[in-house]
Amino acid sequence: MLEGLPPNGASHVMRVDVPEHQARVIAEYLGESFDPAEVATSAFEIEDRAEGSGWAVEAYFAEAPDEEGVRELIALISPEAAAAAVFSTLDKKDWVAASLEGLAPVAIGRFVVHGSHDRDRIGGGSTIGIEIEAALAFGTGHHGTTKGCLAAIAATGKRRRPGRTLDVGTGTGVLGMGAALLFRTPVLASDIDRVAVATARENARANHAAPFIRFLHAPGLGAGEFRAGGPYDLILANILLAPLKGIARPLRPLLAKGGTVVLSGLLPSHANAALAAYRAQGLYLKRRRTIEGWTTLELTADGSRPRR
Repeated sequence: MLEGLPPNGASHVMRVDVPEHQARVIAEYLGESFDPAEVATSAFEIEDRAEGSGWAVEAYFAEAPDEEGVRELIALISPEAAAAAVFSTLDKKDWVAASLEGLAPVAIGRFVVHGSHDRDRIGGGSTIGIEIEAALAFGTGHHGTTKGCLAAIAATGKRRRPGRTLDVGTGTGVLGMGAALLFRTPVLASDIDRVAVATARENARANHAAPFIRFLHAPGLGAGEFRAGGPYDLILANILLAPLKGIARPLRPLLAKGGTVVLSGLLPSHANAALAAYRAQGLYLKRRRTIEGWTTLELTADGSRPRR
């Protein structure tokens, strides 16, 4: 996983080797603690180590960091990791290669999400490659929420082919593109952020998914375009708990009979609160996935008994 990308120029780097569960938490915590325009963090597996496999965290800073301040943040998760952190400097020519080393392709079912640096390594056949640039932090496929949603999309395709898909909070467009490329049916992808919509539209063009996807800049689900494009056999919403609860009521009339709703952006402790909001709208739990500390819910209105 890679969070953010600092500006060009000399970059300072912090590295520490830690167990996998600590690596992911430290990288996300540091990523949330600094301006993403100034700091990038990555957590990745170290291969071919003589003493066996392991994980590392690297944080790249556009300016020289406050080393003690960074250690204090890491110490909140692991004092041992804070003491072991090593700081150094990278030249501009080394920065991009170093940052991309930790951003390996991610395979979820038939999907392989990758950066342009791995374009030539992605095989053909039944593989569906989705190329997202590493500079786009959330939605590169390396986050547990994106993985959970792509797994849910793949599972939906095994049961039935959705005629129409709605992607709420599309971000980089990775989920909408996944549905479009797998099902080859219409997708409406919306986001509250104009920049996200423009970025997702460009990504769809680059991935040859644009003919299937219509993009919409809109907050919530109140715009008439949502109703005009529905009902939807598959609705995807990878956002956060508060907005997920807020769209529960207007989302329900947009769902086609027998359709599936996929919710993510949820910590495990938040999942039941989201589920309660949708149960109040007559939706039931089909499957719950928790990947890398994030929960994805698959819901339906078919009357099935809810699962825990």
